[in-house]
Amino acid sequence: MAKIILDAGHGGSDPGAVYNGRYEKDDVLRLVMAVGKLLEDNGVEVAYTRTEDVYDRPFEKAQIANQEGGDFFVSIHRNSSPEANQYSGVETLVYDKSGQKLALAEAINSELEQVGFRNLGVKERPGLVVLRRTKMPAVLVEVGFLNTDADNARFDGQFDEIAEAIANGILHTLGLGQISGPDDEEQNGSSGTEGEGSQDGYGGKLYRVQTGAFRMREYAEDLLYRLQRQKYPAFILYDDGLYKVQVGAYRQLDNAVRMEQTLRKQGYSTFITT
Repeated sequence: MAKIILDAGHGGSDPGAVYNGRYEKDDVLRLVMAVGKLLEDNGVEVAYTRTEDVYDRPFEKAQIANQEGGDFFVSIHRNSSPEANQYSGVETLVYDKSGQKLALAEAINSELEQVGFRNLGVKERPGLVVLRRTKMPAVLVEVGFLNTDADNARFDGQFDEIAEAIANGILHTLGLGQISGPDDEEQNGSSGTEGEGSQDGYGGKLYRVQTGAFRMREYAEDLLYRLQRQKYPAFILYDDGLYKVQVGAYRQLDNAVRMEQTLRKQGYSTFITT
């Protein structure tokens, strides 16, 4: 079973950012608990660095995460700027732009962008203790600016969608599908089995990222297992006499393009198909 460590930033005597009586520590704890519930409902084990308004030093949070163990460490924060309403958007911080942590960061940013946030990208922050001291791939998500009224309005008005977006980014990176409804569902192929074709349950076109096509199934399985070990939602589709190894199945072309770019950075030969 996959396991995620969720960290609500700040807490207790450390309020984090403060704006018009609003505390970052409260926003992120509420969000972490909502994300954790969604992950647990979808078969993921979740451990928390805090579930109450308490303070632990960043090093202690990293220790908690390391003792629990897990596939990923996800720290949730809200950003702040020198002046009110100066900036807007989401960004995710990583120790460096490599491996599974980069894939997770890009997936979460992409999902939050679909909610309506401006995507400010993935930034390297090797000096952050919770990114440097954790023994699993770690990301720190800044969910909008606490001192920007538009971001706060979105945070409050679309809270459930934001929680689902973060959970979706995590589930997608784990290769476990997504939480979504019939209007915006993205169907992933079943890992390790032949796919059902290129149409989803609503009759729409799906975009997939193909990484190989083989006449011998064992070659396809070798590639499949390598992708799955890297937590990509890979599967085999038997079509036209070939075993085709593909990743994801997206209703939106932009999402397939992002996955293709991520796979290419990892050295895979790719193209997008339907």
